[in-house]
Amino acid sequence: MAEATSTSEPPLDEMMMAMDVVDTLRHGETLAERELAGEARRARLIERLKDIYRSQGIDVPDRILVEGVDALEDERFVYKPAAASWQVTLAKLYVRRGAIARTAGVIAVVVSVGGGGWYGLVERPRQQAAEAARIEVAETIPQRLSELSAAIAAEAADPAVGDEAAATALDGRSAAQAGSAEAARAAVAELEALLAELRLTFEVRVVSRPDSPSGVTRIPDVNQAVENTYLVVEALALDGGVLPRPIRSEEDQSLRTVTIWGVRVPAVVFDRVRRDKLDDGIVQDSLVGAKQRGRLGIDWVMPVLDGTITEW
Repeated sequence: MAEATSTSEPPLDEMMMAMDVVDTLRHGETLAERELAGEARRARLIERLKDIYRSQGIDVPDRILVEGVDALEDERFVYKPAAASWQVTLAKLYVRRGAIARTAGVIAVVVSVGGGGWYGLVERPRQQAAEAARIEVAETIPQRLSELSAAIAAEAADPAVGDEAAATALDGRSAAQAGSAEAARAAVAELEALLAELRLTFEVRVVSRPDSPSGVTRIPDVNQAVENTYLVVEALALDGGVLPRPIRSEEDQSLRTVTIWGVRVPAVVFDRVRRDKLDDGIVQDSLVGAKQRGRLGIDWVMPVLDGTITEW
């Protein structure tokens, strides 16, 4: 059986020769189209092929030339892609498995980086902010309120100030427990300002400078039959620095933070200070009052009336 099979198949060199004939015909497409136009011309085509190979010094048997012409007509040596099927699709996927794996890897990396970026830039900061807000309301603010309340009670010369601070701290803690962070922060800010004020020490003195008046007079709109008299003053710290102070004007009820303001005094005090300045251009007796540490009010040295202004 092996011998029969071996003799039935053409030798390899003859097969190669037939393929060469087909290749020669394919590269001479015009020749093939012209010579194969009819069956009667096959003999002339074969003769032409003999001439081509003879010119190259190659002796090709007639049967090889005939097989080559037949193979060209049958497209025996032309590659025809396999018809589309699921087996073909799977085979293509297998061949391209490396590129597909790389593409899938890139997509996985992009998805991973995108997810990590969203978490790092959006979700994690949101979680951190929420946790910080929770800690602030549950721990930081209540602790700060307790500290401020205790410090004010220890600092204040008047026990009533400490009681008022304790009430404010209680309100702040209640707001924190209710989740109202804004109200709790407001309580902290109020107590911080109160403690800072208690710790202040300064003197209230008449302004005695060439570029500023030491006193002014005003006729109020509500009663133009009288004239109000004011000493122009400033708050001086122990080191001589001028302290800004929140002052409410009795003329329009506006609250402003200023470095100089007018404090209303009786006319007799106003006249005495005016004569003092006229004497040599300097107010010798300039101390009007003093603010001591632990106290909120000013201890007045000169007689003063209830009323201040911030403009003149």
